Amino acid sequence: MEKKPKDTQVVMSELVLPNDTNTMGNLMGGRLMHWMDIAAAIAAQKHCNCPAVTASVDNVSFSSPIKLGNLLTIEAKLTRSFHTSMEIYLKVYGEDLSAQYKYLSNEAYMTFVALDPNGKPRSVPELVPETDLEKKMYDGALRRRQLRLILAGKMQAHDAGELRALFMPQ
Repeated sequence: MEKKPKDTQVVMSELVLPNDTNTMGNLMGGRLMHWMDIAAAIAAQKHCNCPAVTASVDNVSFSSPIKLGNLLTIEAKLTRSFHTSMEIYLKVYGEDLSAQYKYLSNEAYMTFVALDPNGKPRSVPELVPETDLEKKMYDGALRRRQLRLILAGKMQAHDAGELRALFMPQ
């Protein structure tokens, strides 16, 4: 049964407390990664209706720190499903509630794999994008997947049809 990206949408918020921060009063990256992993796992499991585990985390860039006392909001949803894996796009916002100021802190892609009761990868439903942005992200997911596989040593550059021009001379 196919699903749509909106069926996988997750919005998760946390208040940044002293135990979540470093000595500069900024949210620790490890704590943020923990919360991002939870949000992405929920999105993946909403799609496949079974346990799903983290397979990879793409580049996570911290463009703006999230400060002590700020509200953190993570938005996550699937961009594409493959045979057993799912790509999830995450946006992380910080918000100073007293100043009424919300800002984008970072974005990332994570990949999850669905598991059967024996802990083995299992097939996942097809994801059908609806909006123009969802279609664009869906199309880009194949290139991102091929790049991940090349970087992990699981695919040769000459086998990556979508990326061949980046790696191979014409």
